[in-house]
Amino acid sequence: MENILSVFIDESGDFGEFSAKSPYYMVSMVFHEQNIDISEDISILDRHIRELGFPPHAVHMGPLIRRESIYLRYDDKFKRASLINTMYHFARKLDIHYICPVICKTENQSFLDVYGKLSREISSQLRAQADYLNSFDKIIIYYDNGQHELTKILTSVFNILFTNIEFRKVAPADYKLFQVADLICTWELLALKASEGTFTGSEKEFFGSPSKFMKNRYKLIAKKKLL
Repeated sequence: MENILSVFIDESGDFGEFSAKSPYYMVSMVFHEQNIDISEDISILDRHIRELGFPPHAVHMGPLIRRESIYLRYDDKFKRASLINTMYHFARKLDIHYICPVICKTENQSFLDVYGKLSREISSQLRAQADYLNSFDKIIIYYDNGQHELTKILTSVFNILFTNIEFRKVAPADYKLFQVADLICTWELLALKASEGTFTGSEKEFFGSPSKFMKNRYKLIAKKKLL
């Protein structure tokens, strides 16, 4: 039986011009060893989402916090907070690991500068986990191809560093671990904002002060981070 590692990838940021409000570009990579069965955890999560009154969908933390997109019609803060908690507890209980390469864009950086900087950071963090990643017979990369530039970087870096790589385009609603990658992107971004003291009103509303977020929400997720 093959020893297979699944890697679910999501991103936060873009390759556009610098904005002081959103200078970061980060890429979360969730590692799940396929011999670890999480089907019961997923069934429990689906049941909790139904019980909260939400339809089956890809849970996106950013829009959920800001009450955007599908969440516009859910003006009940408690219900949205319950969905955030449900996803958080699902993620923290799973036997997974992750890395989250991040760069900070600066003024006057060209597209090629950002592209190269992100490529190097992703490559550096993957190299640091080479022993772990090379212990698998196959690595399957799941990404929704949401950003063409990132797709090119991922294809290039993974194929240079590792053998037996397979890429699969994912529909976010079909994979709970892709939604966990989305949560981790949000958590890592909030951790950066906590260090800068730049929480928005919506973020304070759901998580309290930056120090409370770091102690009560970030700490247990960060234990899964490979350093």
